[in-house]
Amino acid sequence: MNKGTYFTGQPIFSQLLSFVPRSLVTRMARTYNSDRYCKRFKTYDHLITLLYSIINQCSSLREVTTGMLAWEQRLIHLGIAHPPRRSTISDAGVRRGTKVFEGIYLELLKRYHNFLPDSRISKRQSKLYLFDSTTITLFQDILKGAGKSGADGKRKGGIKVHTLVRSDQDVPCMIRFSNAAGADVSFLKKVVLPPGSIIVFDKGYRDYSTYNLLNEKKITWITRNSDTSIYKIITHYPINEYQVKKGVLADRQVELGHNHNKKAIKVNARIITYKDKESGATFEFLTNNLSLAAATIADCYHKRWQIELLFKRLKQNYQLKYFLGDSPNAIKIQIWCTLIADLILKVIANNYKCKWAFTNLVGMVRLHMMTYLNLKSFIASPEKTLLQRFYHYKLKYIPPSLFDT
Repeated sequence: MNKGTYFTGQPIFSQLLSFVPRSLVTRMARTYNSDRYCKRFKTYDHLITLLYSIINQCSSLREVTTGMLAWEQRLIHLGIAHPPRRSTISDAGVRRGTKVFEGIYLELLKRYHNFLPDSRISKRQSKLYLFDSTTITLFQDILKGAGKSGADGKRKGGIKVHTLVRSDQDVPCMIRFSNAAGADVSFLKKVVLPPGSIIVFDKGYRDYSTYNLLNEKKITWITRNSDTSIYKIITHYPINEYQVKKGVLADRQVELGHNHNKKAIKVNARIITYKDKESGATFEFLTNNLSLAAATIADCYHKRWQIELLFKRLKQNYQLKYFLGDSPNAIKIQIWCTLIADLILKVIANNYKCKWAFTNLVGMVRLHMMTYLNLKSFIASPEKTLLQRFYHYKLKYIPPSLFDT
């Protein structure tokens, strides 16, 4: 190292990892016995390696190993004495289970849940949950693919990520995986929510038995009505002028599944016909809640778009096109670590009151992840912080007036 190099504090990457207590990782490793038969590449080393790869957007094992080897002296701050080899990372992706990384993510979510909600969020949104799935396309036929076949007659592999998000947190609170061609309906039954919650999902999750199960648990569900639904109208609710201005056209109480088959599952529900003023499209919303205003039900369903923005954020800012392993286990581990990285950056953005776009924050952290800068001051004013660093190099050509900006 050059003697004139200026050191202060820790690299930005080390400051990011300070949000992941090593004691927590050790406790999860003991709980799931994930360090059994491992001499060097423990769960903590595996996690740090994948977070480095994800934030740095590495697309191959060689990029990860050479990058970490180049910063070997600075990785000592993280407690990694031996930079991993490609075979070591590959073998760990096959052998080490996914449960330990899921446990780390959920424990971090419990630890930092107070830093996630926006102060402008209403009490209703704190009880509002969004449920949907997204497909991550794989270039190899690892998991059964979905969609049209390619020019060669083959389909790419794909993994479907079923996600539950609390509206005021904007990060997943439950994740389940399946083949891309698998049905979504069965995963709605696996959602566990406290009584009084509101869950919103699209019409792809239509299952009358699950609707009744949610009714028994006193959980409000809101979805889109399917064109093929069979129902009997029980009563029409009156609509006042305020509801009409909001776009409500009709409000009816119905009995779903009403047909000549006596064994058919019946569901007492409510159908709200709503017209969007901007697009002019008409929608039918289906719910079991008979007390909320019709416009409120429509507004709750509109918030489902938030989970689509979450999927977009994850796919745009993190490396979910190339994976460091070609086994389902390695792919799931990398997805969990991506969620951990996203959670850390969301906490930092909210805690430090970052005014940038989230994409800019991810990009700046990636570019300067091994630079010795104070993360909080860097987020507040990156140019000023960098100029102050150059000032310690005693570069006389920088005029003092630049530090006043």
